[in-house]
Amino acid sequence: MGKKILSVTQIRALMKKGTPMIFGTDLLQSFYEYGQEALKITMEMNNKYHTPEEVRELFSELIARKVNKDCLILPPFYTEFGKNIKLGKKVFINTCCHFQDNGGIEIGDNTMLGSNVTIVTLNHDFDPEKRCNAMPKPVKIGKNVWIGANVTILPGVSIGDNSIIGAASVVTKDVPANTLAYGVPCKSVRKIC
Repeated sequence: MGKKILSVTQIRALMKKGTPMIFGTDLLQSFYEYGQEALKITMEMNNKYHTPEEVRELFSELIARKVNKDCLILPPFYTEFGKNIKLGKKVFINTCCHFQDNGGIEIGDNTMLGSNVTIVTLNHDFDPEKRCNAMPKPVKIGKNVWIGANVTILPGVSIGDNSIIGAASVVTKDVPANTLAYGVPCKSVRKIC
């Protein structure tokens, strides 16, 4: 008998609770199935010209939520799940961004992401016998945030409202609101407002 495919609502609830993704479970199989759908949608979005309105419609289908009409997403865009992304109003996502959104990604109003931003929401078990299992931790980006090009944001990180993350940074810890932060690893440098 085949695995049961969970609904998007069920998966979002499990990820919010931090339920591990264990190899061989219905949850992992569900991610695989929705991942195939995400591949189909992103291939369509990334491999021919679409108007900004068409991109928003495809992105809405990808994330199973309506994307606000004032958001701008510039393909190509990559994700392995898609259904656990939440965008505010007036969000800008530049080209070649990668969202591993299984654990949940929330982006606030008026936030801008530069080219090649990678957001990761899963980590693997340190025990080699359990390494194929993954633990979700959501990423939350506040309002009016500017994420520079080639930034990587790791699982469980929150970035406060009005902050700026400098290009090529690796964000391993929370960044407070109203802060300029950059580096590898990313560190708060100064208050900006």
